[in-house]
Amino acid sequence: MGSNNHCMNSDPGRSQPPAQRRSLFNSIKFFVLCHSMLQLAQLLVSGYMKSSIITIERRYGLSSQKSGILAAFNEVGNTVLIIFVSFFGSRVHRPRFIGGGALLACLASLLIALPHFLSGPYKYTGQTSSSSDNSTNLCQSKITLTTSSSNQSCSDQENPTQRMVYPLLLLGQLLLGIGAVPIQPFGISYIDDYASKKNSPLYLGILLAVTSIGPAFGFITGSLMQRFYVDFDKLSKDEIELNPKDLRWVGAWWLGFLVASCLLFLTALPYLFFPRNMPKEDGADDVEPKPDCKQQQTQELQEVSLLQFFKSFPHIALRTLRSPIYLLVVLAQVNLAALLSGLATFMAKFIERQFSQTSSFSTMMIGGVCIPMAVLGIVLGGVLMRRLNLSVNGASKLCTTAILLCMFTALPLLLIGCPTQKIAGVFPPSSDALSCSSGCGCPQEAFNPVCGSDGVEFRSPCHAGCIAIETDANNKPINYTECRCVSGLGYASPGTCGSGCSHLLLPFMVLIGLTSFIAAFSQTPSYMMILRTVAIEDKSFAVGVQHMLFRVLAFMPGPVLYGSVIDTTCILWGKKCGKNTSCLYYNLDRFRQRFLGLQVVFVCGGLLCFLLTVVVLRRRSSIEEPQPTESKGGYELVKDVERPKNVSSKEKEMNGIKT
Repeated sequence: MGSNNHCMNSDPGRSQPPAQRRSLFNSIKFFVLCHSMLQLAQLLVSGYMKSSIITIERRYGLSSQKSGILAAFNEVGNTVLIIFVSFFGSRVHRPRFIGGGALLACLASLLIALPHFLSGPYKYTGQTSSSSDNSTNLCQSKITLTTSSSNQSCSDQENPTQRMVYPLLLLGQLLLGIGAVPIQPFGISYIDDYASKKNSPLYLGILLAVTSIGPAFGFITGSLMQRFYVDFDKLSKDEIELNPKDLRWVGAWWLGFLVASCLLFLTALPYLFFPRNMPKEDGADDVEPKPDCKQQQTQELQEVSLLQFFKSFPHIALRTLRSPIYLLVVLAQVNLAALLSGLATFMAKFIERQFSQTSSFSTMMIGGVCIPMAVLGIVLGGVLMRRLNLSVNGASKLCTTAILLCMFTALPLLLIGCPTQKIAGVFPPSSDALSCSSGCGCPQEAFNPVCGSDGVEFRSPCHAGCIAIETDANNKPINYTECRCVSGLGYASPGTCGSGCSHLLLPFMVLIGLTSFIAAFSQTPSYMMILRTVAIEDKSFAVGVQHMLFRVLAFMPGPVLYGSVIDTTCILWGKKCGKNTSCLYYNLDRFRQRFLGLQVVFVCGGLLCFLLTVVVLRRRSSIEEPQPTESKGGYELVKDVERPKNVSSKEKEMNGIKT
């Protein structure tokens, strides 16, 4: 008993030697700085992966469904191991676990970049074998050279190294998710333990801001890297024939992962030197327990076995999910999270195809417009909640209003776009469209789009029946001439004709930015509704269940669902060695209607759940006695949740208060 009194009344700072007190690694401010840099690097990798998905898809011939699985795979390891974080909590050396997770994420980032160095140079159809040979793209009666080169390409495709590319990418994503598990939970709890009560909200606010802008930096980095050709390290500048506007262009997707791995390594090193327990920050209350005493106070928790923890897990989960308000709010957030996961992964692809933009520019639109607008919405939603001092009822109405407005801004997006350009033999479907080039012996795999002088697009100069070519001083094609299938002037220009919708990009981005801003308004109020409608001893656990449901119901299936829907709109698949690769052409009307229509479905799901919370809360208020006016802050609903009045410290720890 005496030891406890000593713990509670002595100044934590006096228990440390002066030299240790002055150490940089005993400063919580330095820890906050390091953790901000680490979270920025870790979230940069996450955002960068999503920004590079369409480039990886094109480089390795993946379908959108496979791309969605790859984008979601980092959530697998994260979901499985996040439960253990709530058990181990302060039992472990948190800074070292954070550093270990960062080093694992660094290794995972290197592993994701590894396929570039294991595989050979990027091969695409229409690639010339020498700087003076452009005839392979033209209409020819003899295809001996094409067949031999195709056979060589197929032998490369059957190489065991090539078959390991996708599994390596999946493994890297899995390890990236596992490495991220301890970073945020352990970092926040460590800061909360050793920061003063006055400064703790400021530090956590800094981390929240970094968490918000991290993915934006990832997308912007992805946009910059995609301006470099994928094999710029293997080819000279003169050997690079493509430009970023070409549909076959593949950017240097691997370069960003190398940069991110270096950042992760550098930001992980300081965590190896932070102590397990740190002196309380200057200005802390003297009655605050010092670190050594906190260690003594969790001694009972140390005795709780992992088996006991898992036995209590279902009971606490059921008790938490029994709250209808909690369940409805979480389901609403799951709908919005699924929407976010799909848009973050494939919106750049949609902009590229629908508005005929480069992949680099499309990615920049996500990182430079959508994410900043969403961050602004989150901040203003929190400010409005605080300014109006909203109760749970008020928060539910604010969320419902925000999502309703979001519906009105999302619906017009379905109307902004153009139909698919006319592609001979592909769209609209016609068996006679390419009879003029039937004697050219065009390879099935050929894809080198050209735009005819009559406005019709062809898969290649060969499919356009072109037999001559005009080149510039660098021997790069300017025009293909004497094209049998092109009416009028009979020539074709390199590159796609495009959708003709580039002028609609500005109104589209205004609406999508506004939709992101309004939808984000609901995040802070809905989060506060969760905290205010569960029992006090279950708050930490409720937040943990919320994030686990996000991963299981939204972040994992969301990208896969969006990718599968996008694949149904493909009208021409790429071919290599008799197998389908990535999609070459989409039906743009179907792409827009199904991709953005799925967004509207998720918005409707979120709106329905928030409307039901308003109904449930109204029914409760009608059968309950009026609440005192001083409880406007909104904690009145917590009493509706059954919980024991006197909860021992051991039971509180079991329920995840100190995770």
